[in-house]
Amino acid sequence: MRHIGRMAIVVRDYDEAIRFYTEKLGFVVREDTDLGGGKRWVRVAPSNGSNTELLLARAVTPEQRARIGDQTGGRVFVFLETDDFWRDYEAMSERGVTFCRPPKEEPYGMVAVFLDLYGNKFDLIQPNMTSEQSMS
Repeated sequence: MRHIGRMAIVVRDYDEAIRFYTEKLGFVVREDTDLGGGKRWVRVAPSNGSNTELLLARAVTPEQRARIGDQTGGRVFVFLETDDFWRDYEAMSERGVTFCRPPKEEPYGMVAVFLDLYGNKFDLIQPNMTSEQSMS
């Protein structure tokens, strides 16, 4: 069996990124290992036991620094699925998460677009049952 275990997201600073993902989004740090030379292996994930993680990768080259906040050319980068859209939307809003597109009912579910601390776009989405069944 195969699955996507983690995706790297380019960040400016490990600690500021950890603060955003844990304090604003409610993620947990699964690992923070010092690899020497200022490099760390930092994995964060939603706190619900999700198998998919984000690997916080500090940009070190000019090319990597240029991609901070624009990993996908302005498109949504990550789809954060929830089982209770309004609970999570309200909690994230109260913690200062910036939503750049308001909640909207789409054929596939309830969705709003938010920005991470660097400007990458994320969907907060509660898929409807029809779309969940069609994805299976």
